[in-house]
Amino acid sequence: MPHTFHREGEDETTHFLLEIAEAANAPLDLDALLARIAGVVKKAIDYRIFAILLLTERTGELRIRYDIGHPADAKKLRIKVGRGITGSAAAERRAVCINNVGEFPDYISVVPGVQSELAVPMILKDRVVGVIDIQSNQANYFTPRNIELVELVAGRVALSVENARLYRSTARQAKTMETMIAIGRELTSLLRPDELLPKVADLVRRLIGYDALTIMKVDEDRGVLYSYFSLQFDQRVKEHGVIPLGMGICGIAAQRREALLAPDVTKDRRYINMNPATRSELTVPLIIKDRVMGVIDLESTRKGFFSGGHLQMMEMLAPQVAIAMENAALYEKLAREEKRLERDLEAARELQLSLLPPCCPEIPGLQIAAHYQPAREIGGDLYDFVVQPGGDGKPAEMILFTGDVSGKGAPAALYAAMVSGLLRSVAEQRMSPGEMLASINDQLLARQIESRFLTLLCAQVDVATRTLDMANAGLPHPILCRRGLLIPTRVEGVPLGLLPGMEYETHAVPLEPGDVIVFCSDGIIDNLNHAKEEFGTARLKELVCRSWQESAGEIVELIFEHAMAWSVGRTQYDDMTVMVLKALSEPPAVAGG
Repeated sequence: MPHTFHREGEDETTHFLLEIAEAANAPLDLDALLARIAGVVKKAIDYRIFAILLLTERTGELRIRYDIGHPADAKKLRIKVGRGITGSAAAERRAVCINNVGEFPDYISVVPGVQSELAVPMILKDRVVGVIDIQSNQANYFTPRNIELVELVAGRVALSVENARLYRSTARQAKTMETMIAIGRELTSLLRPDELLPKVADLVRRLIGYDALTIMKVDEDRGVLYSYFSLQFDQRVKEHGVIPLGMGICGIAAQRREALLAPDVTKDRRYINMNPATRSELTVPLIIKDRVMGVIDLESTRKGFFSGGHLQMMEMLAPQVAIAMENAALYEKLAREEKRLERDLEAARELQLSLLPPCCPEIPGLQIAAHYQPAREIGGDLYDFVVQPGGDGKPAEMILFTGDVSGKGAPAALYAAMVSGLLRSVAEQRMSPGEMLASINDQLLARQIESRFLTLLCAQVDVATRTLDMANAGLPHPILCRRGLLIPTRVEGVPLGLLPGMEYETHAVPLEPGDVIVFCSDGIIDNLNHAKEEFGTARLKELVCRSWQESAGEIVELIFEHAMAWSVGRTQYDDMTVMVLKALSEPPAVAGG
């Protein structure tokens, strides 16, 4: 016979109620609460087979949440309300005691050898929370007093069980929200699609243990969804099929802009059978800026696997996935544009370099060297030489141009290319340097190009007389070094393309053997070091006078070498151009001499 309390009557019931109350006051930990309930029932009935089953209202199924004496796989059991002894107790909302289970028509055998079973529902406000179930290997084991005491337990602890479940659910939701926030942070940090999509699959698995995940994108021109990324049982798969918008669960979800949950796809007319193993499916549209870009589809091999909670989580996650995918698509597009731009810039660089003189002209009695280094792929500095032959066909005159267009990059390069054409045009008109600058200024103003101007120095060398005529429109003053000493050359003027009717003065300088004249853009002088100190005119003058005995080419190399060393580690800010003219010791031979 089952064990009962030694005391009878009111004292026994009062003591038992106190124990129930103590158990019900357990912390809001479901496992601890159910263990206490099992301990209280043990004092009423000396059982060996015991279980507390909780009801899942969404599916109408009872599942074992706490057990003693059951096989290990018993927790996988799903018992529909109305089925078996426990299901009958839940359906009828009363205790069901069967003292010979063999006579029960819908008996569900879980533990071999069971002869009798008592199932008592836990009811809260007319709603079944779960069932307390006790089984025995003896027939006729349970007495009316056993039933009464278990009913007392079930009636008193239903609220505590429900509170513990709600607390557990709230804690799980809080953890889910933490996971969602962490997922959001991780998604925003990924910009490459080949990294993002596997990460999305991994992050979703933290929330839902799906068997297959597919991300499909909308092809608006064809009106279909196509597979963009697919994972089945942790393996990447390639799916080549398409689904028309408005067809299948995915197509309908995209067309209606709403999440769809199919607990049993075999009974869902909307389902298109693309994976025979699938039994349940959850699809959520990916919407950004009121535009459906695709869907994220989850599948399971179990019926009823996805819950309303899963649907809510995916609805919260989908916008983050959509934004991350849109960002990744924009990044991918930008990367393609950058590659195209790099190719275009490289072609533009080659074209711009081709517009510069291929090499410096060879003029008797003179050395000429020049170098141009843009701050970007292309830039706005320029230089050019025009050699005018004399009556005997030998060089009689050489014109040198060094210029700097305002701004940087492609606009400055295009402006510089236009100016290069103007230089050649005015050089053929046999004007003085000052007149050439005035002519170029007028032509630039006639083109009405706003926010652009040009600093330009024009120098003209008479080969026979070794006279250098110069005019300047805003470029740094040329540096003239004679046998290691500086000779002042204050040649200045307003940049071209700013003011109409400007006149530019021409200055003549007789060249002596060994004279070195350096023309440069302000990129050399304004070059900054880490302390934001300029390379400066004084440092450049000192370097030129220190190296005046070197060749013109060597002086150009030294200037760039020192300028780069000055700003080592810093990004070049401005275009740099240096041109060096050096008068040789021996004057040119005179024809017929």
